[in-house]
Amino acid sequence: MANASNIRVGQGYDIHSFKDGRPMVLGGVTFDTPYGLDGHSDADCLTHAICDALLGAAGLPDIGHYFPNSDLKYKDIDSQELLAEVASTLRESNWEIVNIDSTVIAEKPKISPRLEEMKAKLAKSAGVDPNALGIKATTNEKLGSIGREEGIAAIATCLIAKK
Repeated sequence: MANASNIRVGQGYDIHSFKDGRPMVLGGVTFDTPYGLDGHSDADCLTHAICDALLGAAGLPDIGHYFPNSDLKYKDIDSQELLAEVASTLRESNWEIVNIDSTVIAEKPKISPRLEEMKAKLAKSAGVDPNALGIKATTNEKLGSIGREEGIAAIATCLIAKK
């Protein structure tokens, strides 16, 4: 029978501003743009939101605890490495990832043509079947900082279960 001790839900959120001259990486996929997301790692806000959702579901500290921006070994790191480590941490604690659902909120770049590629990368890093991972893209309807094309945000929700 399902109860709070063997099934958990987690949520994650991340936002990064744009910066000229940086690679644009979302969901492990590099987009051909003259700007990217500003951050210590590759600033992949979708992957970061997924990491936080998984860690939160397991009752663990957030991504900044495990991969602090004060540690130079994480400077410009591929966030898929971080997600793989988070997934390994969960497996070591006897948690299984049941599914992940996420939404990228951005006015630019156009994300929908790359969703399947992103899904494949994230599923591989998380160690889940691609059918257990959902990604949606939406705009902010020109409202707020995202609507003014100042950056990108992502939200993620996950379900994990004790093995």
